[in-house]
Amino acid sequence: MDNKRKKGTIRRVFATIRSFYPVFLPLTIVSIVASSVVSTLPSLFMQRVISIIEANWMSGSWDNVKGVIIPLIGLLIALYVISISLTALYTQLVAIMSHGVLNKLRISLFSHMQTLPVSYFDQRPYGDIMSHYTNDIDTLRQVISRSLPNLIQAGFVIISIFWIMLYFSFWLTLIVLGGVLIMFFIVRKISGGVGKYFRLRQQSMGETEGFVEEAITGLKVVKVFCHEEQMIADFNKHNEFLGETSRKASSYANILGPILNNVGNILYVFVALIGSALLLSGVRNVSLSGLPLSLSIVVPFLNMTKRFVGNINQVSQEVNSLVAGIAGVERVFAMMDEPSEEDYGCVTLVNACLDEQGQLRSCEERSGLWAWKKCDPTENDVTYTKLCGDVRMEHVDFSYVEGQPVLHDISLYAKPGQKVAFVGSTGAGKTTVTNLLNRFYDIDKGQIRYDGIDIRDIRKPDLRRAIGMVLQDTNLFTGTVMDNIRFGRLDATDEECIAMAKLAGAHEFITRLPEGYQTWITENGANLSQGQRQLLSIARAAVADPPVMILDEATSSIDTRTEALVQRGMDALMKDRTVFIIAHRLSTVRNANVIIVLEDGRIIERGTHDDLLMQKGKYYALYTGAIELD
Repeated sequence: MDNKRKKGTIRRVFATIRSFYPVFLPLTIVSIVASSVVSTLPSLFMQRVISIIEANWMSGSWDNVKGVIIPLIGLLIALYVISISLTALYTQLVAIMSHGVLNKLRISLFSHMQTLPVSYFDQRPYGDIMSHYTNDIDTLRQVISRSLPNLIQAGFVIISIFWIMLYFSFWLTLIVLGGVLIMFFIVRKISGGVGKYFRLRQQSMGETEGFVEEAITGLKVVKVFCHEEQMIADFNKHNEFLGETSRKASSYANILGPILNNVGNILYVFVALIGSALLLSGVRNVSLSGLPLSLSIVVPFLNMTKRFVGNINQVSQEVNSLVAGIAGVERVFAMMDEPSEEDYGCVTLVNACLDEQGQLRSCEERSGLWAWKKCDPTENDVTYTKLCGDVRMEHVDFSYVEGQPVLHDISLYAKPGQKVAFVGSTGAGKTTVTNLLNRFYDIDKGQIRYDGIDIRDIRKPDLRRAIGMVLQDTNLFTGTVMDNIRFGRLDATDEECIAMAKLAGAHEFITRLPEGYQTWITENGANLSQGQRQLLSIARAAVADPPVMILDEATSSIDTRTEALVQRGMDALMKDRTVFIIAHRLSTVRNANVIIVLEDGRIIERGTHDDLLMQKGKYYALYTGAIELD
């Protein structure tokens, strides 16, 4: 990690703390600095005490010693009490800030995550994203609660002691500085790989958690294919790499302590020997104080040497901890810096009603009538277009990766109430079309219109509110059955939710659950069958009551008997709506107004079921079983 990048991250950590605790941060820093400075002052008074004892020892007169030393000792005790009080103050402030910042940062991180585009999550393992909320956030706690306070404290202790050492003796200070230069050289040599391996460790930890998350999600698949040993072997590879990077990072970090301690001990002995030699030789002392070299200077100077070296050792250790923490903090900030989903739309969806002239206008009460509200800022004009569900794609090209097109010149239309089915092999572009309708991704070329309005002019939340989806993979949330149905529209009443459950065909099985609609759902509906989960997702979409519905292979993962039940629920859901159906079973699309056959991102056939059978093309081959969908 280069120094510029590291300093930028540290500055951002301070800025983050200051944004949440504008008063606590400066108060904490002042407390740390004051505690550090006060803790070094006893060395000055210790020199005074020793010099008095030394002078009276030589003269043999002890009459005035008691009256001088006792106040000095009292002052020393007062300084220690002040230092302890300041230390207690800043440790409490640090504890409040560290946990508070983590709590607020998790909220900010989660809130920002809700604004990220779908493409961000398509490109990253979920376990790696989860690692930001656990391991990476925890490294920030270590930075705030330990590394930064200890670095600030040790840094000011070093500065304070350095000036006191110069105050006592210039020659002895030079000896200490020579030892410090050696220690600095050792630190530079050894700690070169610390940042590299700590970054690798955090990255490897995220990848390992991602692998574990996949293994848990796909546990049944693993057991069906008897791949337990292969999964264990793959996990061992991830775990071994994590262990190796952790070992190297810890080795580089931990080896410094013993080496610097021993160098410090050698320096202590060296200063003692040189100081004694200078004292015995009668060499003139050079210092800021102008005091002659004496036992009262050498003894406290030795104590300061030990503290000076000890704090330098602490700085080196905390720098390693800081590097480890910054590696995780950078990953958190990287996610925070991900650009939010862009939305330049200005057309909004409003609850509408008719005025006395029969013209649309917005109204606060729920009328069951919706309209697109378009504002023209240049003319200060507002127009309303009734929400009908007319969807058209005109010469659309799209690619997930630039230069690798997925859709080529797609043109189609779905009038209000029509059902359009997409058929084709895996990778033909069926799901991509529905992703574009929701603007999970934006098209490269062409135009998509909703009720005659370019969807790029519609605010994304309003566009998605006008389009419902029932996916092949159902996602239920921890909560009651009622909560999950109401997720389609949070202001829906219990009566409306129950009515939609009846419409979807879910009411009967819900009433058989232990607590009916108040039955608690956990682990994505693990206590429900696949068909029951799908019926709940249909009821959830029905509560949203959108004019356009997308059914993405909603029956492909359930058995034939359950399919009939789910199909009845979908038929009720599709009534009087514009529907896009992605079909894996061709039996579900026979009644569609138009069936579109996709291949390699192109429309190769379109027409009704009977029309396509008469053409005897790809659809005919699929329907008669001459070829199969893959």
